Amino acid sequence: MTSDTAEKLPVGPGPDATPEEKDLWWFRNVYQGHQQKQLTVRAVLMGGLLGAFLSLSNLYTTLRLGWAFGVAITACVMSWAIWNGVRALSGGKVTPMSLLENNCMQSTASAAGYSTGSVVGSACAALLMVNGGKHMEWPMMAAFVFLTACLGVFLAIPMKRQMINHEQLAFPGGIAAAETLRSLYAAGEEASRKAYALLRAMAAGAVMALLRQLGNIAENAKWLGEGVRGWMTKISHGIESVAIPGPAAGGVSFAGLAWEPSLLMIGAGMIVGLRASLSMLLGTVILHFWLGPMLVAHHAVKVAETPEGGVTALFRWGVWGGTALMVVSSLVSLGFQWRSVARAFRRKEGGATSEAAAMAEIEVPGSWMVMGLVPITIGLVTVLQVGFGIPWYFGLIGIAMAFPLALVACRATGETDTTPIGAMGKVTQLAFALMHPGNKVTNLMTAGTTSAAAASAADLLTDLKSGYLLGANPRRQFLAQFAGVFFGTAVIVPAWYLLAGDYEALMKKFPMQAASAWKAMADLLNPGSGKTAMEALPWGAAQAIVIGAVLGVVLPVLEKFVPKLRPFLPSAMGLGLGFVIDFASGLGFTLGAVVAWVWKRVNARQAEAYTVSTGSGFVAGQALVEALITIVLAAVGLMALRG
Repeated sequence: MTSDTAEKLPVGPGPDATPEEKDLWWFRNVYQGHQQKQLTVRAVLMGGLLGAFLSLSNLYTTLRLGWAFGVAITACVMSWAIWNGVRALSGGKVTPMSLLENNCMQSTASAAGYSTGSVVGSACAALLMVNGGKHMEWPMMAAFVFLTACLGVFLAIPMKRQMINHEQLAFPGGIAAAETLRSLYAAGEEASRKAYALLRAMAAGAVMALLRQLGNIAENAKWLGEGVRGWMTKISHGIESVAIPGPAAGGVSFAGLAWEPSLLMIGAGMIVGLRASLSMLLGTVILHFWLGPMLVAHHAVKVAETPEGGVTALFRWGVWGGTALMVVSSLVSLGFQWRSVARAFRRKEGGATSEAAAMAEIEVPGSWMVMGLVPITIGLVTVLQVGFGIPWYFGLIGIAMAFPLALVACRATGETDTTPIGAMGKVTQLAFALMHPGNKVTNLMTAGTTSAAAASAADLLTDLKSGYLLGANPRRQFLAQFAGVFFGTAVIVPAWYLLAGDYEALMKKFPMQAASAWKAMADLLNPGSGKTAMEALPWGAAQAIVIGAVLGVVLPVLEKFVPKLRPFLPSAMGLGLGFVIDFASGLGFTLGAVVAWVWKRVNARQAEAYTVSTGSGFVAGQALVEALITIVLAAVGLMALRG
C-alpha cells in the first residue's frame, strides 16, 4: 500500500499477493456489477447534462481564478437529489437510480465537466493572447478539445489496473466520492454509523467553505449594505490564510508562506497518510526557507510591487526541479513494474480459470487503448498541422510525451490528491522551446495537448477509484467516461466563443491567471533575443532539473532494493510536488495526516472505522459547497457579461 490510511481491502491476500490474487479477491468480494444496473441511458444523460452545466462554471473559474474544481462529488450529490425529486413528482412511478448507476453518472459528468475544459481556459486562452485576440476556427477548436480529452481517457486504461487494482493508490477524491455515495445509500447499523460520521464531517466542511467564500459572495451581492459586505469580506479574508513568519531576503517576504484553514486539505491528508504528506511539507519547506532567500539574492524570482513585498514567482521556479523529480521517479517506478503493466495488454490465456476469464471480461482490454489511440493520434496530428501550422513530426512527439506526463499526473493524484497540470505543461513547453525555438504557437499547443490529456486521465482515474471501491464494472464505467467527452465538447466550445468573442471585454473582465502563466512561460523560453531556451531559464533552474532527475532515480531505487529504508525515505512524488504547490497545501495535508496518526494511536479500532469517512466528509463537504457557490457566482458573472 502506498497510502498509510487509504481504503484497504477488509480481508485479502495482503500486500505481498500477486496482481492476479488481488484481482480475484476483488472480483469475489467487492464486485457488484452483476447485481445492479450501471450503464443506463438515464445515467449517461443525467451525467452528461450535469457535466455540461458544470463545465461552464469551470471555464469561468479558470478564467477568473486560474483553477478548476473536480465535479465528481458535486455531480453525484446533485444527481441523487434531482432524481429523488423527479421520483417524488412522479408519485414513485420512476424507479430509483441504483448506487452503481449514480457512480456511472458521476463518471460521465467528470468527463464532461472537467476533462474537456482544462485546456480551453489555459493553453487556448494563452494562444488567443499571443495572437492578439485572433480566434482559431471553431471546427479546429472543437476537434482539439475533443481529441485531447479522448487521449486522456484512453491513456488511463493501463494505468487503472496498475495504480488502482495492484498498487492500491489512495486517490482521496475517489474515496470521498465513494464514501459520499455509500452514505446516500446507507443501510445497516455499521453503514449508518459511518454515514453519520461522514455527514457530520461534511457539515463541518460546508461551514468552512461558506466562511471562505463570504468575500466572493459579498463582491457579487451589491444589494447588501456596505457594512455587511465589509464584515463578510473581513471574515473571509481572515479564514483564508494566516501568514507564517519566515526568512526574508533584503526585506522581501515570501508570498504564500501561510497556513490556510482548509478542512478539504486536512481531510485529504487524513486519507493520504503521513509519509506522502510529510514529503510534500519537506519540499515546500526547502523551497521557502532555504532556496527562497538564495533565489531572491540572485534575482532568480520576480518580486511583487506591494507595500509589504512578496515573491510571486517562487513556485514557478520550483517547477523545474520538482517536475524533473516527479517525471523521472514515475518512469523509474514504471520500469520496475513493467511485467504488471504488460499484463494489461496480454490476451487471456487458454488455461485461465473461469473467474480469471470473467475478470478479464469486465476490465477494459489493452487492445481498446491501441484501437482508440490510432485514430486519436491521426486526428490530433492533423489538427495541430492544419489548425496551428505545427509540423506533423512535432505533433507526434507532443502526443508521445502525453503518456509519461499522464503517468506522472495520475500517480501524483493517486498519492496526494493533487494534479500538477501546470507543471506537466511546463515540461512540454521547455522541450519544444529546445526542439522548435522561437515558435510560441508550437510551444503552447503541444503543451496544451499533453496537459489536457494528463488532466483528463488523472480525473478519470479518480472516478475509477470510486467504482473500484463500490464494485462497479470498469468497462462500463470507461464507456460512460467516453460518452461524457461528447457532452462536454458540445457545450464548452460554443460557450468559449460566446464568452471570449469580444477580446477587449474579455481582458477587462478576467485576470486570465492560468492563461497568463502559460503565455509568460512561452515568452520566457522563446525570448527572441538569440538566447536558447536553456540560457533563458532563471538562475539555478538547470541545476535544479539535474538534481531533481538524480533524486528521481535514487529514491525509487533505494525503496526497491533496500526496503528497510522506505519508512525513513521521503516519497519521491510527494517531495517533488512540494516544490510545485504552495506552502499552505503542504502544511494542511500534514496536519490532517498527523490527526489521523494520533487518532490511530489513541483509539485504533475507532480510527480504522472512521478515519476515511471523516476525511472524506471534510473533502466532500468543502468541495461541494465551494463548487455550488462557485456555480451560482459563475452564473451571475456570465449573465452580467452578456448583459
